[in-house]
Amino acid sequence: MSRKTPRTQKLLYVLDTNVLMHDPACLFRFQEHDLFVPMIVLEELDNNKRGHSEVARNARQASRFMEELVQGASREQIEHGLALPAVGNGHGKKACGRLFFQTRTISYELPRDLPGNVPDNTILATVLALQSNDPDRTVALVSKDINLRVKAATLGIQAEDYQDDQVLDDLALLVTGQSVLDDGFWERNGGELTSWQEDGRTYYKITGPDVEKWFPNQLAHDAKQDGLEAIVRHIDNNTATMELLINYRSAHHSVWGINARNREQNFALNMLMDPSIDFITLLGNAGTGKTLLTLAAGLAQVMDEKRYQEIIMTRATVPMGEDIGFLPGTEEEKMVPWMGALMDNLEVLSSAEGGSWGRAATNDLLRSRIKIHSMNFMRGRTFLNKFVIIDEAQNLTSKQMKALITRAGPGTKMVVLGNVSQIDTPYLTETTSGLTYVVDRFKDWQHSGHITLRSGERSRLADYAALAL
Repeated sequence: MSRKTPRTQKLLYVLDTNVLMHDPACLFRFQEHDLFVPMIVLEELDNNKRGHSEVARNARQASRFMEELVQGASREQIEHGLALPAVGNGHGKKACGRLFFQTRTISYELPRDLPGNVPDNTILATVLALQSNDPDRTVALVSKDINLRVKAATLGIQAEDYQDDQVLDDLALLVTGQSVLDDGFWERNGGELTSWQEDGRTYYKITGPDVEKWFPNQLAHDAKQDGLEAIVRHIDNNTATMELLINYRSAHHSVWGINARNREQNFALNMLMDPSIDFITLLGNAGTGKTLLTLAAGLAQVMDEKRYQEIIMTRATVPMGEDIGFLPGTEEEKMVPWMGALMDNLEVLSSAEGGSWGRAATNDLLRSRIKIHSMNFMRGRTFLNKFVIIDEAQNLTSKQMKALITRAGPGTKMVVLGNVSQIDTPYLTETTSGLTYVVDRFKDWQHSGHITLRSGERSRLADYAALAL
């Protein structure tokens, strides 16, 4: 089911089980169209409701939603269809569509040599029976199962993917966090330019048509070597206030011994060191410096500036290959194999700040201020004055991202890192990932910032591999 495709005819959508287990609220997201739930779908929900996984929780929630709709309804009302309110509708508001349950046996003879399991074939037979009973109405199957949609197409059934969880139609529409000022920018927008200095920082206020497209805390630059690099601090209609960035490429402005190597890294360090920005998302391919910059900024503000009490780091424990099984030890010991990026970057940071303490002593000191936690135990927690890092966030769903971000208490800064081209979770894509979700939803907030790091700084081998493979 596509959110963007306008419909002129009221359709009847038959829901597959995986759609309800993917998004229990899908019952309320089909606008004015009607829904049909086969009896086999209810059986599959019942078989998958046990356990603590997100799939089991969603199955239970879908059953609760349907129970609320059925509660108090007579058999005649159920056969006629239950009114479906839109998401957010209060009592008394007009319903958008109707929900139908299978109340009697519906049969349709499928080809005898049609392969597949019984539930899938039962759903296909139900769709064909509904279509034959009402040929003037379009009946469509909605499923997250690609093979089932292909099988449906071979039988002449209209089948669609459920796309309401899709944040964007195309990843290219995701904000990059920067705006390039072309050669004619100042002619169009510089007529009412004013500038001033405050607390040693330089500010500009400009007014023009291009400003309306900007977002708070985005990078504005002229793409020239040693040219203008500023952060957009405030936007009021077509007037914007910009502040010149600190140049962290200079050795005089290093962060825990680390300097920026390109424009995007310099902007990332400006955001990471800015206490007025509470939420930061850093996207980028392997080797662009996301984790190193974040750890350096976190250590500088925890160890030197005492702005935060400690660094808390977590990530989605989704393996790249086959699972290696259970791991022994405490929560932190179990998380160590997943934190290879943390250990690798700590080696770089400890060698930069070793000094007279020695490398081993520095490593022990740094690790004592970094806590590694599993996402499984985040529910109900509140982080006060912490520097929280969520790594490999492309493998998180939008619900998991919400559960993590809402843990932030007063004085906490949260940094989300990830690469949407390296998703290991089976049912997530670049446009449905929780990382894409938060980047898009936070772009207009005054206390959030985002930048997509493009230039790899790991090695020439890693850079070439990212391009050639």
